[in-house]
Amino acid sequence: MTKYYFTAPEGLRELTTPCKDCWVCLINPGEQEILTVSQQCSVDSDVLAAALDIDERSRIEVDDNYTMILTNIPTVEGEDEEELYTTIPLSIITTRDCIITVCAKDTPILRAFSDGRMRDFHTGMKSRFILQILYQEDSLYLQYLRIIDRKSDQVEAKLHKSTQNRELIALLGLEKSLVYFSTALRSNEAVLEKLLRTGSMKKYPEDSDLLEDVIVENKQAIEMTNIYSGILSGMMDAFASVISNNLNIVMKVLAIVTVIMSIPTVIFSAFGMNIATGMPLINDPNGFAWIVVLSLVLSLIVALIFTKLKMFK
Repeated sequence: MTKYYFTAPEGLRELTTPCKDCWVCLINPGEQEILTVSQQCSVDSDVLAAALDIDERSRIEVDDNYTMILTNIPTVEGEDEEELYTTIPLSIITTRDCIITVCAKDTPILRAFSDGRMRDFHTGMKSRFILQILYQEDSLYLQYLRIIDRKSDQVEAKLHKSTQNRELIALLGLEKSLVYFSTALRSNEAVLEKLLRTGSMKKYPEDSDLLEDVIVENKQAIEMTNIYSGILSGMMDAFASVISNNLNIVMKVLAIVTVIMSIPTVIFSAFGMNIATGMPLINDPNGFAWIVVLSLVLSLIVALIFTKLKMFK
């Protein structure tokens, strides 16, 4: 999908063809769309297609006709409890006449601009636009990290009583997401440091502060990722033992119940022997009732003994 945007005096407008100082937004573009934008903006089609490779690393690429800043942004795969947070590349390509963004998925980062929700956004101010995109990236990382932390708390609450592997697998998915985030954020950090050294992103007075804010947000995201990753790693080790211990408790309770239930079995087996004389209560008309009462009393006594010894906990 290819869309063209331009900031007019009355606000952001969507165009049908590119113009000077416009924003070309490519979302999961096809081969023909890439070729069309390549011809319109004089950018190599391989450069435009770089962000479609999910394994592409973050970097800055400078050429006579363009400058490409490629970073990795967070995204969500799956739904509800099966959600997996991962990262995909997003490239920002600036030319003399326009700015181009390429991403394999529709992302909230770019949607905030295309929907007109971003303040002080102007397609002609390319350096500020780039910094605003980078700031939105870090904000989305922090948002997803808070969600991951909340999900881990929910899984932790379930693990206290769980004897299954479902919760551990959920924790494994969250830890996998944090590994993706950590790798992407460190790659993005190298890009930001290079931007800071070159000074090319300080064209407008407010850009210096905005770049510093982007770097601070990125560092905060890295620190949060490391903290949550360490917590999850320790939690998985601890609760693997908890699940095993819970299973042992269940087996212990079942063994105690078996012992208690074996008492009536032994008594009924003894009185069920085919012996005509010498067996107590054999001639008593209420003998069967006495035997049942005896079995229940002995079972109750044994159960009370186990309860006193706290064997059911």
